Amino acid sequence: MVNDVGSEMTKNRTGDASKSPVILVDGSSYLFRAFHALPPLSTPDGQPTGAIKGVVSMLRKLIESYRPVYMVVVFDAKGKTFRHDLYAAYKAHRPPMPEELAAQIEPLHELVRAMGIPIVVQPGVEADDVIGTLAQRVTQDDEDVLISTGDKDMAQLVNERIALINTMKDERLDAAGVMEKYGVPPNKIIDYLALLGDKSDNVPGLPGVGEKTARALLDYYRNLDHVLSEPEAVVGLGIRGGKGLPKKIAEHADQLKLSRHLVTIDCAVNLTNTMGFETLSQNLDALRLREPDVELLRQYYDKLAFRAWRDELDQGAVPSSETPEVDYEVVTTARQLDAWITRLNGVDAFAMDTETTGLDYMSVDLVGLSFAVATGQACYIPLAHKGAAEIPQLDLVETLARLRPILENPERGKIGQNIKFDMSILARYDIDLAGVRADTMLESYVWQSTGTRHDMDSLAAKYLDIKTVKFEDIAGKGAKQITFDYVPLDQAAYYAAEDADITFRLHDVLRPKLSREAELNAVFECIEMPLVRVLSTMERAGALLDAEALRAQSGVLFDRLNVLRAQIHDIAGEEFNIDSTKQLGEVLFEKLKLPVIKKTPKGAPSTAEPVLQELALDYPLPKQILEYRSLAKLKSTYTDKLPVLINPTTGRVHTSYHQAVTATGRLSSSDPNLQNIPIRTEAGRQIRSAFIAPENHVLVACDYSQIELRIMAHLSEDAGLLDAFTRGEDIHRATAAEVFGVTPAAVTDDQRRDAKAINFGLIYGMSAYGLARQLGIGRSVAQDYIDTYFARYPGVKRYMDSARSDAHEHGFVRTLSGRRLYLADINARNKMLQQAAERAAINAPMQGTAADIIKLAMIDVQAWLQQEKMGSRMILQVHDELVLEVPIAELDTVLAVVPERMSNVMSLTVPLLVDAGHGRHWAEAH
Repeated sequence: MVNDVGSEMTKNRTGDASKSPVILVDGSSYLFRAFHALPPLSTPDGQPTGAIKGVVSMLRKLIESYRPVYMVVVFDAKGKTFRHDLYAAYKAHRPPMPEELAAQIEPLHELVRAMGIPIVVQPGVEADDVIGTLAQRVTQDDEDVLISTGDKDMAQLVNERIALINTMKDERLDAAGVMEKYGVPPNKIIDYLALLGDKSDNVPGLPGVGEKTARALLDYYRNLDHVLSEPEAVVGLGIRGGKGLPKKIAEHADQLKLSRHLVTIDCAVNLTNTMGFETLSQNLDALRLREPDVELLRQYYDKLAFRAWRDELDQGAVPSSETPEVDYEVVTTARQLDAWITRLNGVDAFAMDTETTGLDYMSVDLVGLSFAVATGQACYIPLAHKGAAEIPQLDLVETLARLRPILENPERGKIGQNIKFDMSILARYDIDLAGVRADTMLESYVWQSTGTRHDMDSLAAKYLDIKTVKFEDIAGKGAKQITFDYVPLDQAAYYAAEDADITFRLHDVLRPKLSREAELNAVFECIEMPLVRVLSTMERAGALLDAEALRAQSGVLFDRLNVLRAQIHDIAGEEFNIDSTKQLGEVLFEKLKLPVIKKTPKGAPSTAEPVLQELALDYPLPKQILEYRSLAKLKSTYTDKLPVLINPTTGRVHTSYHQAVTATGRLSSSDPNLQNIPIRTEAGRQIRSAFIAPENHVLVACDYSQIELRIMAHLSEDAGLLDAFTRGEDIHRATAAEVFGVTPAAVTDDQRRDAKAINFGLIYGMSAYGLARQLGIGRSVAQDYIDTYFARYPGVKRYMDSARSDAHEHGFVRTLSGRRLYLADINARNKMLQQAAERAAINAPMQGTAADIIKLAMIDVQAWLQQEKMGSRMILQVHDELVLEVPIAELDTVLAVVPERMSNVMSLTVPLLVDAGHGRHWAEAH
């Protein structure tokens, strides 16, 4: 039957411990699964490590769980196997291994060997066959075997002595478990797989046969040979579409036999040269775990930035991925609450977390609170749990009243993980959370924005080597997921207390890292942390929408999309699903024979937007497709969705701003995403016009003018750029004059347009080819433009060369505030990846500095609004723009003060200019 790994752990620890099973690990299976499933981790110098960490974590868990004496990890070798000789198309459609995965294979092998675990890599033989051979030989010598894998093919090996375990799913399969999972016993798995085929390995199988039909066939027939000998019996089995099966089986008999051969694991591989034995019983020690090479492990852990494991070695600890010992308390009495209030008042800072019925900070209800005062010491206070029986818990109103003095005390430090959410939730209960000292999500983000995802589970795995309880583990998934108030209290309490505990531990690890780096510490303390309260305030303020105007705009877009759809079908000469990339690709590249510019990872011609943009320069259909996609996205994302997102209580839409998403430090937003509303199209302006001011108010939009070009002038110290900006010239006109050799007054509109493309294109690393395509000119002409530009602005060229050089040397570049922007591919062997990283090295300091400037402006403007007790409030931030909702009586003051304060938050060698406008709606104000 299907068991979880934990149950097996108990069995091995309390049962026959004298004879632990031999563990055979399918290293290649776990390598690929870890690469695709885990965050894209990397070292500061760009070495990818996510797959390495995933596989090693699994190996550590296996050793801790089973305490094996014998264990081996088997990896696939490079090159072809007998299956390729048997069938040339075997695995032929697979794309090349990603560079970032290939770079992890050798370091992983070295690290596994340092752990004392034997490795087998047998040339010309797949890992499955090596494992099958080892399993057969081991069981012949009266040993039990556990095969650790995620590969379903291995189910054919299961018998009374061989079982499968999948640590990534906490799953164990014995013979009954195979039957339960696949619907056929282990001795029919080969025939089952032969019938199904395997798309990942390009095994053909029987066309049109799925799992249900394959199971039905093998339930009636003894085996595949029986199917092939009596195919006409299928008709009487009641299989849907069964009438055509006999003919199909007869026609594909040879293909089925081939498929069976391809999926059959060879359990008689010659391993003499690899393992050093002729019969396993003579040399079982070849599989014996050795003592780890501690000094070598230290070196690898340092090199791969596995700091938590490195610390374990220094402390002499036994490597383990088990949950640490903890002291968690469920607070359900007044006496317990009193004791915890005393504990919270007795520490300088504590970690905290709120549990709620959902994620919409404007509508969800508080279910409970958790606190941690030291490592492993935490509590959960349930306040609004529900269930069939009465649940012991304190009164919500009374408990919050008791906690309010602590939560609102600025002298009592609070630490959270995404604490902006907790701040907004408590604000709904009239608690102004004060003393917010740290957010572990932001500590990780400032430390290295691209090193990992910054959610708690990812951070706990990376910095603490702890596998946390996930929400889905206690609440379920999908349609069956329950809200937190219905989670059984014992499970809810552990989950919630762990959240606070892990937050406390993460702060202990991350805070010292930032403290040792003055610039990063300043980014954290002076930009990111002060911004938390500003964003919470803005989000809760929300923006007023004209829902009827949006619905009317949806109707206009609907009509335009119908017109476009008809035009597209007319050009294509047939009707097809425009939203289907497959059908679109067939029309563009098979029927119309348009040139294939780029292919998808699976080898199909790409229909991505950059491809269509390039094709649109020469062909009418891609241009129409681009407009169709743009309008369809505006309709679905904004005009249809925004009215639905209006909060029924406030009558406003409340976005969520995210500080720890983009690599450069820019804010992003969701539900709704307000960062991507186009400003230069009529449809985009119509959407912006639906963001309106309430009665007796106006909207004021303050937008930094050409901020990234001004930052470029500052960074490059180019005399020409500095002079143009200092004198207040139109920078695009000035560039046109330089590039085209005319006076500024003689610059035409077309020349200014081209100069603008050059100015912005170069700071994004655009090549001569890209500029030529954008301007519709020859490549040599575009190169002349670029050469002339650099001749007139040599400082820009020096800056670009310096940025690339610094990135290659250090693995990162910096903003003017000191924020580090890591570039994982800057030294990649793949030249395309490396060149993309070089372009990012040029642009990231400008985009990142612009992000820091707007954040500083938000902090400064909010402080002024509060200090002056203004009725005005910030309601939106989009890239380089702030939008305020302003009482008409305060308009002149806001227009005079806010642009000035925004201009002075950072000192550059050129002026920071802010354009300000106002109107009844956002489009009018811009």
